[in-house]
Amino acid sequence: MGDKKRCKRIFLNDVDKYSSKHIAEYLSSCGVKEVDEDDDEPQPHEPAFQVVGTVSSSSGEKPSGLHEHYSSLSREELLPRLLECDVVVYNISENANQDDIEDVTWAITALQGEMENFRSKKTFILVSTVLTWAMTKRPETDEAEKLIAEDEFRKRRPHPSFKHHNNTEKQVLKLGTGKKKKLKGYVVAAGIQYGKGENLFHYFFKVSWLSEFSEVPIFGEGTNFIPTIHVLDLAKVIQSLIEVKPKSRYILAIDDSKTKLRDIVQAVSKVLGTGKLCQLQEKEAISTKAFKQEELEYVSIDLRLDAFVVKDAFNLNWSAENGMIENVEALVEEYRHTRKLLPIRIFLTGPPAVGKGGVARKLSEHYRIHHINIRDVVEEKMAHLKETSARIDADISQQETAQDELETIKESMEKNAGRLEDDLLLEILTEKLNSKPCRNQGYVLHSFPRTFEQASQMFSAEDADIQDPSATPACNSITPEYVFALDASDEFLTKKVQDLPESEAQKRGLTQEEFIPRLVRFRQLGRALETALDYFDELEIYPTYLEVKDDDLELTQIMTHITEAVGAPKKYGLNTEELEEEERRMREMERKQKEAEEAAERKRRKEALLAEMAAEYEVWQENLAEVERQEHEVLEAKALPLRNYLMTYVMPALSEALQECSKIKPNDPVSFLAEYLLRMDKA
Repeated sequence: MGDKKRCKRIFLNDVDKYSSKHIAEYLSSCGVKEVDEDDDEPQPHEPAFQVVGTVSSSSGEKPSGLHEHYSSLSREELLPRLLECDVVVYNISENANQDDIEDVTWAITALQGEMENFRSKKTFILVSTVLTWAMTKRPETDEAEKLIAEDEFRKRRPHPSFKHHNNTEKQVLKLGTGKKKKLKGYVVAAGIQYGKGENLFHYFFKVSWLSEFSEVPIFGEGTNFIPTIHVLDLAKVIQSLIEVKPKSRYILAIDDSKTKLRDIVQAVSKVLGTGKLCQLQEKEAISTKAFKQEELEYVSIDLRLDAFVVKDAFNLNWSAENGMIENVEALVEEYRHTRKLLPIRIFLTGPPAVGKGGVARKLSEHYRIHHINIRDVVEEKMAHLKETSARIDADISQQETAQDELETIKESMEKNAGRLEDDLLLEILTEKLNSKPCRNQGYVLHSFPRTFEQASQMFSAEDADIQDPSATPACNSITPEYVFALDASDEFLTKKVQDLPESEAQKRGLTQEEFIPRLVRFRQLGRALETALDYFDELEIYPTYLEVKDDDLELTQIMTHITEAVGAPKKYGLNTEELEEEERRMREMERKQKEAEEAAERKRRKEALLAEMAAEYEVWQENLAEVERQEHEVLEAKALPLRNYLMTYVMPALSEALQECSKIKPNDPVSFLAEYLLRMDKA
């Protein structure tokens, strides 16, 4: 076995930021390789580097493979960590502020102060930026390109905003020049970095991917030459520098491309969008929040540099040696993969009036994908053909072709009572699904294709005819990932149609005269022919069958089933304005929820109070009844002597007087009774 190499410990700052994050991940993945005597091939043995680094206190995602990370350390706490490392890398290549520059200066001074105690030599690497070359004069030659050579680094002149970067570079280059060579310094001037989800070029990728505008904005003329490097190639340069330790201590880390900003943006737009650009003033980049001022300085650089150390001294396995344009397809795939921008493709089928269109609209809004409404797509196609045939700048052949296609569509619709023949519809829909917006974000398609043959024509791979019959049929890149078959009883569908306003029923072709034949045709098709669902079965994209129930008129349950099956949206987060609107919406929802909770609490308290009052009132009523009963008994008891007296002494005399009065019948009965009783009393 060969000699075992010691794993080097590397410090890297800001490992939660774009550049340092990917550099840390790459270095962590590098392995020490040994050659076995019985095997000529080097075999990975163990990590070559043990990477540690600092992160911001609010950091979220950490690089994979990182051995240790430090957060919110003071300089006194950080210094012992630096002294433990063989290599110290400070990256100020992206949006570094004055505090970052001061951190580098402090680290250099602190390490120099501890140099006498070093047990072994250490390497200090400053990853800077080509912006420190921005104002360098081009050589006076007759050659058109006028490249500035790497070995002219002493003559470099920085962009006004990067003078501190330049001074820091000079400070690093002084390391190891004297007798004390235990700390050697290197400067890596990195080109504008790209790849792995993008950073400074992210705006152009995002606008192209979203396809919200037919033209991608470019700020300024875009004729400036931008020195660039893939972020992984920058990591490979740092790896090679650590391992090789070249004589040159100033290294330009750029790829071989000499490309203009306009060409880069157009290449990205062609793959992700329309390929069209529109020129705006540079100040609009700030006002539209496309770029910050410091970011705009990076993409506005105009330099053509000639780097040779990375070619001559390092044996790099380049990720993108020829630059962005030559590797744009791979960069787009890398961008999609890194940011998880995967399209969501959904197909819905079911009988008329079951709610496919409503579900499709909801899914389109939820996942921010394109709703492929057949009527809208056909109208859009006709409008495009009409516009093309009338364009003055179009070729005559283009105008004639567009006019012929338009006439064919019109004739088909006239023959079929406003409906398009299936072959033409299939062609138009296939073209729509192959459009860049649908390929980027995805789509939700419904109602077509209906038959096995239609689905096969739309979604089969081009070479499907020559593949093994026993294998699963091959499909193309626009084939749906999720298939949902909605259904409901005929009685439910009929009642739903009957309840529609007449105007809406006519608009949707759901009048009684139209709906019943459509429903019958749909049921007959399902029984007589192989449907599109059978085709998806063969592809092993198994449909999910969902029943629309009477109590789910808003299709809430259907949406829940579908979103659970499809999962979370795979898209960009909300932009600044949408985030603000979302925050306002959330605050409003929280306010309403709080008000509802407070109202519910007030209602609960009121009901509890009323219940308590009702209970108390019931007790009071019972007590009152008892009091009245007792009072009645007391009154009865008190009235008994009087009653006995009256019955013994008064009633007999009064009865006799009344009987006498009824016999005599005097003119004044009252006076008669009074005199009669008075005489009886005297007697």
